[in-house]
Amino acid sequence: MIGSSVVVRTRSWIVLCLGLLTVGAPAAYAADCPGHPDALGTSRTLVVDPREHPRIGTMQYRETLPLKDHEVVLTFDDGPLPKYSNQVLKILADECIKATFFIIGNQAKANPEGVRKLVAAGHTVGTHSMDHPLTFDRMPIEKAEAEINGGIESTSAAMTDPSQLAPFFRIPGLMRAEGVENLLISRGIQVWSADFPADDWRHVSSDRVYQLAIQRLEAKGKGILLLHDIQARTVAALPKIIRDLKARGYRIVHVVPATAERPATPTTAVEWLLHPPTETTPIARWPRVPNFVFTQTRMLPAPALADLNAQTEHQPLLPRRTKGQMDIASTLPVPDRDLFAIPEGSVEVLLSTTLSRRAATRLAMAAEPPHAARGKAAQGKAAKGKAAKLQGRRTAHTASAAPDHAAQPIDIAPKGTAAKVTAAKGIAAKGIAVKDAASKRATPRPTRVASLKKRV
Repeated sequence: MIGSSVVVRTRSWIVLCLGLLTVGAPAAYAADCPGHPDALGTSRTLVVDPREHPRIGTMQYRETLPLKDHEVVLTFDDGPLPKYSNQVLKILADECIKATFFIIGNQAKANPEGVRKLVAAGHTVGTHSMDHPLTFDRMPIEKAEAEINGGIESTSAAMTDPSQLAPFFRIPGLMRAEGVENLLISRGIQVWSADFPADDWRHVSSDRVYQLAIQRLEAKGKGILLLHDIQARTVAALPKIIRDLKARGYRIVHVVPATAERPATPTTAVEWLLHPPTETTPIARWPRVPNFVFTQTRMLPAPALADLNAQTEHQPLLPRRTKGQMDIASTLPVPDRDLFAIPEGSVEVLLSTTLSRRAATRLAMAAEPPHAARGKAAQGKAAKGKAAKLQGRRTAHTASAAPDHAAQPIDIAPKGTAAKVTAAKGIAAKGIAVKDAASKRATPRPTRVASLKKRV
């Protein structure tokens, strides 16, 4: 009994300790956020090297930040605007959340104190151009570079310590252009897009901003959220977004750039994909079409004897002309593209369909010179005349053949020759050969009739 009571007490203490640890887990961030025991807090800090992964955000790029499931990075554009930016700062401070802000140069010039507040609160500060033009995808590269430099210079000037400016840049309106991206990457600046927005720049309600943020986050499971700290609807939606993130088990990640004193967080290439492939998911990709060498030349290699599948013992059977050309020509000219071009409405196109052959014939005749058309008409008339003459001859031949057939001596034979007449009728009824019948029709024998009359 004593032993069993000791075991029961020991188990009770273990369960109690586990319960205290479980209750204390959510309060782990409360120690970092004094006065706010229910704060969401910041779960970890992610250090990235812009040169290793220069483009992030699956809204436009293949890679994104190496986040774990249910991790979120909050980003805000277009500030600082004191009326709303200060309220956003207060909401984030109450929850001990660290975010990334992309500053417009003109806003920094007009509100340098707002930039210093962001740095003092421990947030990451990047840039968002000088004037926020929505033409980065089509403006000259010189103008784009001036916009980038102006935003960096104005934001740096607003800071007490310019080294606090992060080499992060988000193109206004996400109007990406390859030339702009290459310029930023060459200067070691990381180009940020996003994984999902909340559409808070549109004329929608704060409830709609909250719904879109949560719905799109739930669809992806993690990622970079794009917001704006210059909108009243964002200020109203942000507390509800944070409350739902906490209820659904999401964690906030703070992103900072790598420095000599602060190396990048160790990651693998697969972690920079939003949904890395697993070993249980098969991957199939179409092979790339190779770049053949002869496409870059103006001459094609001539076919060799081996291309004809001809065996050595069969070479004497090949035409002499083919064997001679094989030794002479080593290359063939590449055919021009015009060779295969068929203009719209041409005779070749019309002939390709049955309904258009008459139209093609009319076009071909209209394209010929007038004297050629007259010659063809004369030839047609001559052909018709010949056909008429031939038909007349056939008619005359038929008419002349009928009396010859009727003049056969079978019906006028006398009674004394009944046996002969009956034999002749039998031969005619059985159908004698065409050659014999034709010869009989062509050569009637009146002498036989005369001889029969004399005998009578």
